Amino acid sequence: MKQALEVLLAGVVDYAGLFPPAALDMTAATQAYAQYLRDPAREMLGRFVVPVVRLREFDDAASALLPRGASSEPWRLSALPGPDLTADIDLALKFNCRHWDESEIGHAVIDALEIKASTVPEIEAACSIMPRQFAPYFEIPIANEPRDLVDAIKRGGGFAKARTGGVTEGAFPNAKDVARFMMCCRDARVAFKLTAGLHHPVRAEYALTYAPDAPRGTMFGYLNMFTAAVLAWSGADEGVILAALLSKSPGDFHFSDDALAFGERTVPMSVIRDARENFIISFGSCSFREPVDDLAALSIS
Repeated sequence: MKQALEVLLAGVVDYAGLFPPAALDMTAATQAYAQYLRDPAREMLGRFVVPVVRLREFDDAASALLPRGASSEPWRLSALPGPDLTADIDLALKFNCRHWDESEIGHAVIDALEIKASTVPEIEAACSIMPRQFAPYFEIPIANEPRDLVDAIKRGGGFAKARTGGVTEGAFPNAKDVARFMMCCRDARVAFKLTAGLHHPVRAEYALTYAPDAPRGTMFGYLNMFTAAVLAWSGADEGVILAALLSKSPGDFHFSDDALAFGERTVPMSVIRDARENFIISFGSCSFREPVDDLAALSIS
């Protein structure tokens, strides 16, 4: 794999095996994550995603799998609070206290909370009670102009999150709405993550679930999304961003040890690194193997 592609995809998959369409039980999901941490493609693996309401269940299922000791690297978790944010922040704090490096039940840390919000007051209220040890990601609607929401996230020191698919064709946003979201985040200098519908590297028609008779629909590719975001960060206009989001040809994406290229635009390694550190963070996926194996099957140069 070329270095530019490695940098683009480092820590890119937040593993959400508990969620549809995989919907694994906690034991299976934690065992899978432990296996992925030892996988040759582990550099692509990000956080384990879990609802706050299931943290005690996580304790029971993951204890034997978690690292231990002062020099151990903790499992990093992103937790999804429910309606009572104050109570769930308290539960997340208690989880971190239980899972310090010398804990008998293993070393893990929640360092991100993913919160649904559709209004500026909701974002402001959440930011006002957010402990510094948590990075708040606000999942906001993007079908309408999201600039006010993104600006509120910026003022509160948070991160944005957009939903890019689901198990029905209607769950996938319009590419123009995605491009507008990226440009709003770029203009406000707000980092973001994506979730759902990004199991595959390149845009195409795929089965929407794992059922034998699953309906099919056009999914965004995660390579499309991350290339489009890097292009946006580099100053590209809406037309270029849309072209990257909508491309169905793996041959449109080129990577070297020095740069990423799409069409007539080339982005140097320094900008790719900056975009990954400060702009597009990760995407949630209920599968880790599917994004990895599908990428390996492509001829990307």
